[in-house]
Amino acid sequence: MTRSSTFLSGWAAVCLALAPLCGPVLAARPAAALQLVTEPGQGLSPIYNLIGSARRSIDLTMYEMMDPKVTTLLEQAAGQGVTVRVILDQNYKREANEPGYDDLTANGVQVHWANPAFACTHQKTVTVDGATSAIMTLNFTPQYYDSSRDFAVITSDPADVAAIETAFSGDFADTMAAPPVGNDLVWSPTNAQARMLDLIHSAGATLLVENEEMGDAGVVSALCDAAGRGVAVRIVMTDRGKYGRQFGQLQDAGAQLALYPDSADLYIHAKVVLADYGTAGARVFIGSENFSHYSLTRNRELGLITSDPAVMASINATLNSDFSGAQTARSSRRHKRAVALVPAA
Repeated sequence: MTRSSTFLSGWAAVCLALAPLCGPVLAARPAAALQLVTEPGQGLSPIYNLIGSARRSIDLTMYEMMDPKVTTLLEQAAGQGVTVRVILDQNYKREANEPGYDDLTANGVQVHWANPAFACTHQKTVTVDGATSAIMTLNFTPQYYDSSRDFAVITSDPADVAAIETAFSGDFADTMAAPPVGNDLVWSPTNAQARMLDLIHSAGATLLVENEEMGDAGVVSALCDAAGRGVAVRIVMTDRGKYGRQFGQLQDAGAQLALYPDSADLYIHAKVVLADYGTAGARVFIGSENFSHYSLTRNRELGLITSDPAVMASINATLNSDFSGAQTARSSRRHKRAVALVPAA
């Protein structure tokens, strides 16, 4: 969405002024055990069960809300006296979200259109009873559940959940306050770009990446730098015909690309970076942030960086499987060209 230069300049100034409140860029802290949900295949029962377990409150922020089961669970909770608050994007997805907005509002749910000052609200998070949060790469769009690679992490880390709740209340009131980072959180538009680049720059051995977009110049440069210093960089994406130049830069730097055709049964919608798996410094990012300038610096987004061993092991297995199942792009040593696709080895 186009923003005026005045707005962008003003927002940049706000971000700079608030940056000290967002905390330093830190390595991920080994946290309490997390629960990972992997789609497609596992199903959304863990998310549905989390929502259905609410006794006091549910706070949900969603980019695209079209799942009737989620709507029913929220309405049932509201009918049982649970305080249910929902934030839905309006800048890009208002038309898609309006039926859910109207239905929820008519059934006791407090629904708020997201702050239009963000380019869009692309965050996908639900928090129950102020104690447990699910941070997701997926939207509540059932038509894609069976074909979209996505992840969700369910956490009960007290600092992270409290920070998510504080940010939600601020966003529900359109305050534009800088969100707290808790122990592990990656927020856009405050610390996302810095933390993403820090994670990539920190890699000394391997980087495994899945993302829907590859348009952010800083991320592309960081991945190229990593490959150039000998890091084994493997990237899995769906090739939508948009990033041929960036793919060329990455290949020429030594990164390995595995690309699914847009017509494939599996669509890569996940946003994941796994750094140095199998080493003491291994960390993984999971969240809503795409590798685009707007996603990292203009949208409302949320992810986390963790060193949870079970989460990293599962993501490592999934991403390597996805890499093998895709098609490998081989460089013709030119930056501007169509990417050639051959079966992966």
